Amino acid sequence: MTITVNDYYQTGWREDVHNCPACEWKGNSRQMEMELHDEQTEYACPECEYPLLVVQHPDLTQMQAAAAAGNEEAQQQLAILAMAPRD
Repeated sequence: MTITVNDYYQTGWREDVHNCPACEWKGNSRQMEMELHDEQTEYACPECEYPLLVVQHPDLTQMQAAAAAGNEEAQQQLAILAMAPRD
């Protein structure tokens, strides 16, 4: 079963252990095959490529809310965006 993470800033999704129903591999997102898309990142089993995890990318409003709540990653992402040249 593929799990969807709608809140990028929720704690634990990177470390949660997932069990592949197709081949019984077990591991976390850091051990999976990653495929980056515009609005989400998909993670698949490294053994059989079964899709195990879909993580929705945050929009600016979600990033700002997480940063205001003290999320360090969101704060770092906002700082990077602030350094980007604007047309």
